[in-house]
Amino acid sequence: MGDFLTEGQVKVLKLTHRTLKDKKLADRIKAILSLNSGHEYSQVATILLLDEVTLRRYVEKFKEKGMSGLLEYHYTGGRSQLNIFQQNELRDYLQINTQTKAKDIVLYVKNQYKISYSVIGITKLLHRLGFSYKKPKVIPGKADYAKQKEFLDTYKEIKSKLKTNDQIYFLDSTHPQHNTTLSYGWILKGHENDKFIKTNTGRERLNLTGAFSLSTYQAVVKSEKTINSQMILKLLNRLIKLQPQGKIHLVLDNASYYHADIIQDWKSHHYRVKFHFLPPYSPNLNLIERLWRFFHQKITNNHYFETYAEFKKTSLKFFRNLDSYKEELTTLMTDNFQLVPNLKLQT
Repeated sequence: MGDFLTEGQVKVLKLTHRTLKDKKLADRIKAILSLNSGHEYSQVATILLLDEVTLRRYVEKFKEKGMSGLLEYHYTGGRSQLNIFQQNELRDYLQINTQTKAKDIVLYVKNQYKISYSVIGITKLLHRLGFSYKKPKVIPGKADYAKQKEFLDTYKEIKSKLKTNDQIYFLDSTHPQHNTTLSYGWILKGHENDKFIKTNTGRERLNLTGAFSLSTYQAVVKSEKTINSQMILKLLNRLIKLQPQGKIHLVLDNASYYHADIIQDWKSHHYRVKFHFLPPYSPNLNLIERLWRFFHQKITNNHYFETYAEFKKTSLKFFRNLDSYKEELTTLMTDNFQLVPNLKLQT
């Protein structure tokens, strides 16, 4: 037959073939490309284990309807009814327009492609397309990409110039509440396997301020009734006592107590301590935020504490014994930061 495709059609067919997971559809493209290269129908039929009538039908479909016709299935139960192009269109649509209900996607497919799915059928298709049912991730709405990028460049420069005794610490505060917090977990189906955790009416909060070192995977955490400049001063004095030599670089947000007169006066007498303020709305660049989340996973989520004293004791013990979680922390606590605008946003 030979040479009935344009150069552009050959390119599109080859690109499409690389993306196909369905062997039968891939064979259709092989057939068209092979016939275009000058191979006889009988040769292609023998190689692909097809008959010549089927091959001629593929050629006619491609000439009449193009790629969509070539990849069209006469579907039977269990197969996706959308062709490969329609599936890609649906994937692109759902990446931009997140849908919360499968039945809404069923309706969209019916209106857009005139093809009917059951809820179960569309759910199976979504899984095949790589989707899972989960919540979007929340990010700060006012984050400034340029300022985050500038800070990250500064951080990398500081890190590259660290000397033997120098350290970088990430500072922040958190306020865990003495109350049972429930989180998802894998539990056997059936009411008889339900898990029950007692709750309390506690409203007391534990005010924690901490500094985390990526080089040692250790944290210095202080607990006081109120987080203020006096508490920050205690934390700073603790850090210089633990590290008597070398520069101490502190990565921290712009909370007002870091700028208090008492802190500024302290800084003027401790030249080896350097403050590096994060851009506004940039918790994604403060590594200790991950440590707080890890703390909640291990200590507060799905755990009941009878008294506030027990809650406080267990919480502080966690931070004193981070070596017990070293293997997990080496994976979690990395400075491979992700800048907010690089994320896919749902508006």
